[in-house]
Amino acid sequence: FAQTSVIDTDMVAVILVTGGTGLVGKGIEAYLETVKEQRKALDETWVFLSSKDADLTSYPETRAAFDKHKPTHVIHLAARVGGLFKNMRQKVEMFRDNIAINDNVLKCAHETGVKKVVSCLSTCIFPDKTSYPIDETMVHNGPPHFSNEGYAYAKRMIDVLNRSYHEEYQCHFTSVIPTNIYGPHDNYHLEDSHVIPGLIHKCYLAKKNGTDLTIMGSGKPLRQFIFSQDLGALMVWALDHYESLDPIILSVGEEDEVSIADVAHMIADAMEFKGKVVFDTTKADGQFKKTASNKKLMSMHPGFKFTPMKEAVRESVRWFEDNFDKARK
Repeated sequence: FAQTSVIDTDMVAVILVTGGTGLVGKGIEAYLETVKEQRKALDETWVFLSSKDADLTSYPETRAAFDKHKPTHVIHLAARVGGLFKNMRQKVEMFRDNIAINDNVLKCAHETGVKKVVSCLSTCIFPDKTSYPIDETMVHNGPPHFSNEGYAYAKRMIDVLNRSYHEEYQCHFTSVIPTNIYGPHDNYHLEDSHVIPGLIHKCYLAKKNGTDLTIMGSGKPLRQFIFSQDLGALMVWALDHYESLDPIILSVGEEDEVSIADVAHMIADAMEFKGKVVFDTTKADGQFKKTASNKKLMSMHPGFKFTPMKEAVRESVRWFEDNFDKARK
């Protein structure tokens, strides 16, 4: 792909980040702040689009946003998302809204001549019955876990569209697959959030009310977590350097997998919670593990250093405590 990268000399670049005010968008913003000096020579403008700016399930609103900002590059993060229980309850909405968002963004990118799109997928798109570690070649090897099939199938279709747009129109659309993301500016809703923000909010309330910290499920499932600012750095790297159409997994290594119980104790320590941590085993656990391989990433970006998890959890907890009133919950 000739001349599609932001870092190509003398290109005036406008990078539109859909879902730009959410967890990953804020991670990209935080990362860009740390490399301001290094990127000063680039003629680039970053536009962080929020759902208030445009309803991306609507084609006319999506097209209006593209016409207004005239992006040369897009990082596509926008999605209708939720934790395990929301995914199980709202499969129709999860499927239809995400199909519409992805179709509109890629259609507008094609129509307006965007040079490169990097879309964000999720490890929940991988087959439920699979060998471990999971790698990028396995995306379409079988059905995803039944608990989030609406969301997972909609996300998988981005990969299909990326290849199709390239075959038919020579578009440079690619995708990344991060593992479980956490960090400042997350959604801390007690029922519809992902595991770390949900636990942070619960721990905050348990500490405040002097009650036990109750965890849904056994605490035994294993996950790989990636700090939002690390993912921000890797999204920008993918925009600058990752040329393949095939997805790439953005994750810490297999050896950095932790149990939900470990995470709960990390959060309790960071919050100086002195009460009891209790596991409610009457609640569903979801998939036991989803171990992903980051070999492809490490072979292409061997110097990348992930933030140690305890440090990143401390930062995430501190942000929530400092911003309790305005945090999404």
